[in-house]
Amino acid sequence: MTGLRAENLTLAYDRRIVVEGLTLALPAGRVTAILGPNGCGKSTLLKALARLIRPQAGRVTLDGEDIHALPTRAVARRLGLLPQAPIAPEGITVGDLVARGRAPWRGLLAGWSAADEAARAAALAATGLTDLAARPVADLSGGQRQRVWIALALAQQTEHLLLDEPTTWLDLPHQIEVLALLRRLNREQGRSIVTVLHDLSLAARFADHLVLMAAGRVLAEGTPEEVLTPGALEDAFGLRALVIADPVTGTPLVVPA
Repeated sequence: MTGLRAENLTLAYDRRIVVEGLTLALPAGRVTAILGPNGCGKSTLLKALARLIRPQAGRVTLDGEDIHALPTRAVARRLGLLPQAPIAPEGITVGDLVARGRAPWRGLLAGWSAADEAARAAALAATGLTDLAARPVADLSGGQRQRVWIALALAQQTEHLLLDEPTTWLDLPHQIEVLALLRRLNREQGRSIVTVLHDLSLAARFADHLVLMAAGRVLAEGTPEEVLTPGALEDAFGLRALVIADPVTGTPLVVPA
């Protein structure tokens, strides 16, 4: 498994270029967080990695293969995406929504198989939702709903999982809950996790690899200690900040000056 790679990537909406000449290799089997100011191209890059946007130039490879040359079902069996603010069908239960993650593995007329049920049960267990399987998704808290969407992606049984701002609109305890879940899934199951985040200090606490973007390009990438420096933060955000050791984890903690 060699992971996801962008090679000399240019991305645009109509004629407006958002990302230009970007080359990036995302380490397989690790948790990667993509950071940067609003409008810098983070979510656009994630969509390109997920094959939702076709590059204007360059290419994205998945485990060494051009992602746009692969059949849609083959990509869906290897890469899962949790978009921003997904909407559940009205009245659907937790178990039924998670079951939809099995779509790439089922034929058009295929019935629900033992393998499908095992995958759903494992996804519910991994996200702590087994006892909530019969509950309507609409009745859950924000943190619980995010876990349901992550469970859906887990039921898809992909090696790579991409998430676009999975902690947006969540309070701090639920943000920590979701990020801790993602890291645990990485550590226990070896899944490659790539997520767009806004909170720099939480990204440093939970991610192994950081990518800092600004104006459609990568300013820095590497470990949290390598990326979250005062100079890089000023270049990316125009933010003067101190970077100290988190007293709990020892990871970088960003303190605006």
